[in-house]
Order: sequence, then C-alpha cells, then structure tokens
Amino acid sequence: MTPSFNSPSIEVARRAFFEQRGMRAGQVPETILQSWTRCQRLGLAAERRLQLEPVAQAELKQMRERNERLWRLARAELDGLAAGASANGSMVILTDDQGWILDAGGHPKFLDRAGRVALAPGACWNETLAGTNAIGTAIAEARSVEVRGGEHYLAPHSILSCSAAPIFDPYGQLVGVLDISGDSRVPQVHALGLAQLAVSNIEHRFFDDGIGACEVLRVHRDPALLGTAREGVLAFRGGQLIAANQIGLQLLGLGRGDLGRVAYDHLFADTPARLRDRGTLSDQRGRTLHGRVDDRADARPRRPAAYLPAVAQKALGSGDALLFDELLESELARACRVIQADLPVLVHGETGTGKEVFARELHRRCCRAGKPFVAINCAAIPEGLIEAELFGYEDGAFTGARRHGNPGLLRQAEGGVLFLDEIGDMPLALQPRLLRVLQERELSPLGGGKAVKLDFALVCATHRNLEEAIAEGRFRADLYYRIAHHGIHIAPLRAHPDLPGLIDTLWRRLADGRRLSDPAVDALSRYRWPGNLRQLVACLRTLVALSDPGELIDLTALPGYLRVPSVAATANPQSAAPTAAGELNDITTSAMRQALAACGGNVVQAARKLGISRSTLYRRLGLKRT
Repeated sequence: MTPSFNSPSIEVARRAFFEQRGMRAGQVPETILQSWTRCQRLGLAAERRLQLEPVAQAELKQMRERNERLWRLARAELDGLAAGASANGSMVILTDDQGWILDAGGHPKFLDRAGRVALAPGACWNETLAGTNAIGTAIAEARSVEVRGGEHYLAPHSILSCSAAPIFDPYGQLVGVLDISGDSRVPQVHALGLAQLAVSNIEHRFFDDGIGACEVLRVHRDPALLGTAREGVLAFRGGQLIAANQIGLQLLGLGRGDLGRVAYDHLFADTPARLRDRGTLSDQRGRTLHGRVDDRADARPRRPAAYLPAVAQKALGSGDALLFDELLESELARACRVIQADLPVLVHGETGTGKEVFARELHRRCCRAGKPFVAINCAAIPEGLIEAELFGYEDGAFTGARRHGNPGLLRQAEGGVLFLDEIGDMPLALQPRLLRVLQERELSPLGGGKAVKLDFALVCATHRNLEEAIAEGRFRADLYYRIAHHGIHIAPLRAHPDLPGLIDTLWRRLADGRRLSDPAVDALSRYRWPGNLRQLVACLRTLVALSDPGELIDLTALPGYLRVPSVAATANPQSAAPTAAGELNDITTSAMRQALAACGGNVVQAARKLGISRSTLYRRLGLKRT
C-alpha cells in the first residue's frame, strides 16, 4: 500500500527528489515521478502554499452553463457518491476538462477542512497551477490516477488522498474529471474503483442522451452485461467508427485515437443486419459478440451542430499536432515560466511549422489553462476592419456597426491567453494603438465609452524577420521590444535531424494498415517541404484518402512534385536538396558554422537562432565547453 505522507519512506522519496535530485526506482509510482518532473520543469515550488481561490459566482455560473451537458449527465452519480462520501468522511468532485471544479459534495466537516486547499466549486486544480494532484494529473495523463498524501507535489496538499477518473464523450474528447478526495490519514481503499464505475455510467449516459444520424451497436461477449453501463457502445456513420465508449474500444482492441479512422468492414466479418436478426455477429478475429442495433438512435436528441466541427477536426487532423521532442519540451517549460511571470512570448518560424500549435500547448500547460485562448491572425482580418475587430466599438461608432456594439477580440481573451499570429503583418498605423494597450493594459472602444482594464497573457508569432522590418520602417521598434521578451524559434521541417523517423511516426498515426514502399519513403524524406509540417501532413492524409487499408503505396502514387527530381531538388530555391546523408550532414554543419560566426561565436545565441540545443552545437562542431 502506498505510504502516508508522514511515513519515513515517502519523506525519504521527497528529500531524494527535491533536495538530492535523485531517487531509486520504485520509491514512488512512475506516474507520480513523471508528474513531479513536469511540475519541477514549470518552476513550481514544492513548499509553496498556493491560494487556489474560487472564482466569483457569476463566472462559476458561466462555467456550468458551458458544461451543462456534462453536469446534467453526471448529477445522478454525484448525488449517489456524495451520500457515501458523507458517511466515510470524504467528498466527491466534478471538474471540467481544464480542472475547474463545477460541483462538490460530501462530508461537511471535511468540506470545511478542505477549504484550506480550495476543494470548492470555482477553484482550479490543473496540474500546471496546483502541482501533482489526482484531478490535474488525470487530465495530463488522460487516465485514472491516485495521489495519496505526500505524493502531492505541493507539501500543503499532503493532508489529502485523492482518486480521479477522466470523463470522455462519445467522440473521444476529454470533457471532465470525477474525483473522490479524503483525509490522507484514513485509507480510501475503494475510492478509485467507485470513481471509475461512476465515470462508466456517465459515459454510457452520453449515448443515451443522443448521438444522432448514426447506426449504434450495443455489444459484449457476455450477453448478461447488455443493457448495463458495462456494454460496449459503437456508433458508425457512413461505414466509419466515429464514436464509442471505452468498453467498446477495449472489446475491439482499439484506442480513442482510432475514432474517425476505422471502417466497419475492418472490424467485423458480419453486417449489422446479422446482429439485428440473430443478436450476434463475428469480428474479424472470429470472436462472437452478442448485442443489438439501437434503432432508436436517430430519434434521440442530437448533439448541437456547433459541437461537430471541433470533433471532426480532431478526428481528421490528429496528425497535425507538433511532435514535442526534447528541445521543444524544454522550450515549452521555459515559455511557461515566462508566461506565468506575465511576460510576453514571441514564436518565430516559417509558415506551416506549427507556431499556433505551440501556442495552444503553451496555453494548455500554463496557469491560465482554464481561461480563454483567443487566436487572431493579423494578416487575415481586412485592414479596414482590424481596428474595430481587435479593440471593439460602441453602438453607432461607424456605418454598418452592429447594434449594441462589439466588445472586440482583445476583451474576449480576458484572464486567458491572447495569440497574435503573423504580428509582423499588422498595419503600421495600428501598431501604436496596440503598443499603448499592451503598456497600459486597458483599451477604449471605438466611438467612445469607458476604458476597460485588460488581463491576458500575450503570445505573438511571425514568419517574418522583425528586425529587418524595423530597419525598413515596416514595424515599430518599441512594439517589438514590448512583445519580444522571450523568443522561441521553431525550426523548418527540412532541418529536422530525423525526417524519415518523423514521417514514419506521422504515417503510423494515419495509415490504418497502409504501407509506404522504400522508394516512396525516400522521396518523402528528400523533399524540402516548403510548407513544412502542414504540407507534409496534408500530403500523407491525401495518400490515405486515395488508397485502401493494407495497400502498399509506391512512388507512382505520390504527388507529381515528389516524383520529379528537378522539382523536389529546387523546391527551396536557396539550396538544392541533398542526394545523400553525407551531403546533408555537410550542409547542416556549414549552417551551424555560419550561424555561430554571425553571432560572434556566442553559442547560446547561435543555438537559439538555429532552434537546436547548445549541446548539439558543441557536439556537431567539436567545440570545447568553457
């Protein structure tokens, strides 16, 4: 059994980690160790007592309205668990997908004591803010977690023993967490099992609430479990598996990442008609499943249409995410510390390298994770409207203005993160006003009106060289120094140290059994990818769409620009594509030497400019550390 906070073993483990920077394997569970490491990288102080104050009632009401469906479907489980929690001196908590507590109930005395650590509706227990804890770590790990006593990263939280299970909607989206917390001195033997059972009931209830326009199969190998929350539920649309509960995925050996990418014929040898007529069907491995086709599914209430685009985007675009290697993980940790100090971050990189993905991940990991992320493309808003859209306006401020005015995009980021993409393309005439807003942290809408105070963290991004733009008079130097406190460079795809490995990783996410021939992999690896990761992922997804599962994709199936050597070799006019690994190494080394010379021999600046670590620069150029 995991020791309590006051036991010698957990105290030894904490001293080894926090003071001696080293610990033996098995001193704490691996999940706890990984969480401690994440929190340490964020710069959280283990002995610090955080003030996790709940938000105002009006803001809590808005949170509950945004999560109305989750709250409604979880109410029965919360009420049932709260009765048991009152009897054994613990409490039950429901949060949203960011760790904000929507509801809590249980033993009144424990609730009073837990007030010291803000286990109350409106408080946030995201790992980036509260350190290792069952709620935040379950969100970070996307799986059930127990955190007992001294396993909490922040020492003041050691009075708690917590068990949390994440809640997923039918489409595989994390929507919340259910947690049972109690006194760490009292064994919470069955808490995690109770939380997981309650979550199974909630996830099952999502399907009963309506999936819409789908053929829903309810199946299990044990017919006695049909009609219970332990049955597998699978929803197909157009022959594709688009939704399922965890039990249904486990029955077929699938994960949530397979939703939207697996065809019915890939899973089952029989048609749904056989299940409807005989109550059984066989999967592709010859195993028999009992069940029924839910013919009432189409008649049930449907998910609001506004929810569907995000689901479709996740299902189709999972390969678009940046692969955060060791260097980017380090950059993220550093950027988190900068953001949490209320300083701006500037992300630089070519088009398609994933600057917005980086910014969104930064938002997800920082202390503002529970608040809005507002992305504004400064190059996409028409110049005549950008001032009104950014700063807002009062009723009647100009011809065509909306009735009752518009608060503006800057105010929508209140409390969260404002992401100004392509900041280098902002019209010069608007730059002074943006600078003034950033300096004073308040704005006055167009057409007059009372000045409004602003609170947001700022992340900007650009593919342009802003220092050149300043020299040419296209960008204000004072604005540049206001937004460039901390710079991040995302290297172009052609500079990736292992492009074949990256292509293989992305392909395995998307391929569904399809294979790439060696010549095809070679052509993909040698191309310069001027559109970077965005272009590569689009190419791979197109290859998947134009082929069948299990098919071998050869060179002839690739787009024309990959099959014509002259095109591939000149995709980047500044340099020809290397034809062998030795030439690529020569080009890489040459680029490193040029960057080092341009930075006057400063290794730190050269590494930052290249988007690589200092150790890589030392190793590749044979430099001696001073």
